[in-house]
Amino acid sequence: MKTDASRTRPVPTLEMVAALAGVSRSTVSRVVNDAPNVDPDIVKSVQNAISTLNYIPNRAARSLASRRTNSVAVVVPESTSKVFADPFFATIVEGIAQTLVETKYTLTMIVSSEARPEKTRSYLLGGNVDGALVVSHHSGDHSWTRISESLPVVFAGRPFKAERESYFVEVDNFAAASRATQHLIDAGRTSIATITGPQDMYAGIDRLRGWEAALRSARLDTSLVEVGDFTEASGQEAMRRLLDRGQKIDGLFAANDQMAAGAYAVLAERNISIPADIAVVGFDDDSFATSLTPALTTIHHPIVEMGHRMAENLLSLIEGGPAERATLLPTSLVVRGSA
Repeated sequence: MKTDASRTRPVPTLEMVAALAGVSRSTVSRVVNDAPNVDPDIVKSVQNAISTLNYIPNRAARSLASRRTNSVAVVVPESTSKVFADPFFATIVEGIAQTLVETKYTLTMIVSSEARPEKTRSYLLGGNVDGALVVSHHSGDHSWTRISESLPVVFAGRPFKAERESYFVEVDNFAAASRATQHLIDAGRTSIATITGPQDMYAGIDRLRGWEAALRSARLDTSLVEVGDFTEASGQEAMRRLLDRGQKIDGLFAANDQMAAGAYAVLAERNISIPADIAVVGFDDDSFATSLTPALTTIHHPIVEMGHRMAENLLSLIEGGPAERATLLPTSLVVRGSA
């Protein structure tokens, strides 16, 4: 009596594919999940075994087995109004999204108020995403670095604490700020002020240090400092405070283009000409820089590339591949009419 082979033949399993291919179960899982850095010969062997056995991966089962969501989050610990007003955030997300578009991963954006970060932390650690990209990190909250102990995390800029153990992508803010200030010095400016960024962020700290270093090297005054928060309004307020000191100012380094735009508005109010009376250099080279009159001389910050490299590193970490802990991107000075 003939037996119905379709009823007696066992359903192909991951273990059967591994045995036929002569590899481990985890290797088959990596091939099925399109993980990077798997030897091409091994991939071919596993694919041949899958074809021979007619193995059909069960995506739901794969998800449960690997606990993968195929989703990553970009977390911005700032207020919603600040995020949508600052082109930096949109630009870095553009770089991240461009990188993910050809992958199996979807992107979730979380704007997390510093007042209630615990809600975001619970979401991230609740199995909802495979990894996170943290943009705009402040010194007062070390929880984001603690999250990286349980979840793959890549930061935009080096984080406070645990920086030796964290993965991050940044530019040399110190060197870039020093170069911007030196450009003003080389133009003959001798009384150079700065509107610096928040001093609870390395970007703000390092750009202030770079400005100071260039002035000290030229034996110029380093007292003309006002702190902003990277917003246009804070640039206006800081410029007013600088002018109200009554000291001569013939050069200004603003730690981002938004604050430079705020300074422009106040200088116009007081009939101070750019660059005849005061030369101005910004940082970022975003839409603010080219919309100002005169166009703003600024440090080109490769923000799209930063997002791209952050996403690449995160995906490699998720898939168990290699990633650089500290990725340093180059900057350049873009000379326009303001200096």
